[in-house]
Amino acid sequence: MFGLFKSKDPKKKLEKKYKALLEESYRLSSTDRKASDAKQAEAEAVLKEIEGLG
Repeated sequence: MFGLFKSKDPKKKLEKKYKALLEESYRLSSTDRKASDAKQAEAEAVLKEIEGLG
């Protein structure tokens, strides 16, 4: 019964991960530019996955 409200949509899960990576990238941009760029690249890879899902 409690599993009824769980989201099983992989697209929403990836969108949430993408948003978190962008926020982390922004947070790091003022202190560690290299790490920020790495997070940005991760976010771009997730975005490509999202686009691949349709």
